[in-house]
Amino acid sequence: MARENVILIHWHDLGRHLTCYGADGVESPTLDQLAADGIRFADAHSTAPLCSPARGSLFTGRYPHRNGLVGLAHHGFEYFSDVRTLPSLLSDAGYRSALFGMQHESADPQRLGFDSVDVSDSRCDYVVEQSRDWLRRHAGEDRPFFLTAGFFETHRPYPADEYKPSDTSGIAVPGFLPDTDDVRDDLAGLHGSITKADAAVGRLLDTVAELGLDSSTWIVFITDHGLAFPRAKSTLYAEGTGVALIVRPPTRRGIEPQVYDDLFSGVDLTPTLLDLLGVEIPDDVDGDSHASALVEPPTSRPAGDPAAAVRTRVFTEKTYHDAFDPIRAVRTKDFSYIENLAARPALLLPLDIADSLSARSLDSEAIQQDRPRVELYDLRSDPYERNNVAEDPSYAEVRAALAATLAAWRAETGDELPDEATGTAIAQRFMDAFHAKAAQVEPREEALPSRRPQGSRRELAGDITSGTR
Repeated sequence: MARENVILIHWHDLGRHLTCYGADGVESPTLDQLAADGIRFADAHSTAPLCSPARGSLFTGRYPHRNGLVGLAHHGFEYFSDVRTLPSLLSDAGYRSALFGMQHESADPQRLGFDSVDVSDSRCDYVVEQSRDWLRRHAGEDRPFFLTAGFFETHRPYPADEYKPSDTSGIAVPGFLPDTDDVRDDLAGLHGSITKADAAVGRLLDTVAELGLDSSTWIVFITDHGLAFPRAKSTLYAEGTGVALIVRPPTRRGIEPQVYDDLFSGVDLTPTLLDLLGVEIPDDVDGDSHASALVEPPTSRPAGDPAAAVRTRVFTEKTYHDAFDPIRAVRTKDFSYIENLAARPALLLPLDIADSLSARSLDSEAIQQDRPRVELYDLRSDPYERNNVAEDPSYAEVRAALAATLAAWRAETGDELPDEATGTAIAQRFMDAFHAKAAQVEPREEALPSRRPQGSRRELAGDITSGTR
């Protein structure tokens, strides 16, 4: 059998906010159909609740503290020199690789391992136009390909002239947010962004079909982490780490559509794709391959049997965002255990959420309360992680077991944190640099690099277009 291709489509800040994941009032027909035709991962999680660390794990199979991206790329964080990326591994295996649009793993996209790169614009319309042209040029070649289409959407902001806001009366506010007019207006902008990006994916998939690539190409859709709303992005709750992941196999595989309910971590994406393609998985990858479970008929795997699951727990982390905020967590199907490793307010909002409409609806006194040192949630009765049972004696054994599991993982993976003074000083330096640059931004320019859709404006190495187009 000829080697198979991969098209990886990734969005920004989406979480699981799609109709096929139960979100109400969202128009996402393309992705809903992709889920109906393929494999919808019901319990996939990023390794971190912010962009660069989450993306770094997707493309390396290593946890953030193991690949170097413990903070944002535009704050100066980079991969360690020994890190191999998915595109570089596939290139070594004979694949042609290309990146169009969004990346946030390096200030120099040429370091990411792609044969060709165009990060000049990451808005969905441009990315899809370039991706379709590239497919038309290369689809008939004998060489297999790995095409990455990275969308700026659904990152903030949601300007109405680019994304038509949805009708607020048709929005069902997610349970982790207060139902207020500000939150509804905020969600309306998000929904408009989703609708536009979903339509763009549809055009790309139409080209895949026109070129006869459906039979030989894995379509993979994923986002980096949770929604850019309070108590989601930048937290280790499910709304911060839970991600949409949909995989449509090549039709010639004959794999039945299914819902994959096992836990899946961001570090699992690289080994899973390598395994599916028959490419050797490096020994230094932290993740597990789910390839065998995906290609087996769903009926051959006992439903709900932990012994049959590829993984029974996921580990998540946060070190730097706009501040030094060290948190580590382990999650099972039944429990979420979180250790807050520094004294911080209950909810530390990143800049893009702090100036959002939704932030107005928060109880400022409540979010400034001291954050507990340990949090434990019983997900069976408390899916939104509101009732901290860490001090409940009836959960003492669960707490002790999960604490030991988290400690063992940190020791095994060499997870060492700076002390409070050092970590805070590092964050202060990169935020001082950000504020100095922001003071020079023109009045109509967006100060935050992460909110700029064009390459040079994201503080990358210019409007980069390189390699074989």
